[in-house]
Amino acid sequence: MSAKVWLVGAGPGDPELLTLKAVRALREADVVLIDDLVNDAVLEHCPAARVISVGKRGGCRSTPQAFIHRLMLRYARHGKCVVRLKGGDPCIFGRGGEEAQWLREQGVEVELVNGITAGLAGATQCDIPLTLRGVARGVTLVTAHTQDDSQVNWQALAQSGTTLVVYMGVAKLSEIREQLLAGGMMADMPVAMIENASLPHQRECRSDLTAMEKDAQVFELKSPAILVIGRVAASSAAQPSRQENVWEPGLPAIQTAR
Repeated sequence: MSAKVWLVGAGPGDPELLTLKAVRALREADVVLIDDLVNDAVLEHCPAARVISVGKRGGCRSTPQAFIHRLMLRYARHGKCVVRLKGGDPCIFGRGGEEAQWLREQGVEVELVNGITAGLAGATQCDIPLTLRGVARGVTLVTAHTQDDSQVNWQALAQSGTTLVVYMGVAKLSEIREQLLAGGMMADMPVAMIENASLPHQRECRSDLTAMEKDAQVFELKSPAILVIGRVAASSAAQPSRQENVWEPGLPAIQTAR
């Protein structure tokens, strides 16, 4: 496992959601380049590695991508086993594909290790099945934030008949609502807004398409959060042991994690 780069998904936050393959790569790593959203508990699997923070957060000062490329290349060419540790899955809004392509162009061996993405884990923690026979025939993962500021075709997504899982959409709730309504989506379409997916302080707000922006403001929804839009979002709320983290419109007060 030397002289190569592993692009490893650390999952959404819960360290128990790591794959066995991810743990193996971390144990053999000489250098770990870690993203901001990775739970520090994951680093217990690489006690001997040099850990370098290369975080990227929306609205915050971020490590330039070109610098991350150079770091991976430098350590790999020195014969080190490098792990690029990413939150969620490296190939779902994690730049895993472009990093792998760039490294291979430099002649560096690359292996990708999947991680559980936040959209899947957050929905599961809320007892929301992203596909459900007779209700949702598929699921679409989409980001509301694009590097080149191109527009998502929300109106086409409104007609897709799939559950929509929206990443990085907290700042664009108004646009998402208006575009989906313009595309013909029902105004009462259920929406679940899930903050800090899979972590002990995960919070959930149940709403519908028309009211989601107002309810998110009352709930004080913050990133990182995902939106689940579709009939499946009307599924039963969280397990009784986690009910203190759930808020639905009409409750007398917002209930947050202890």
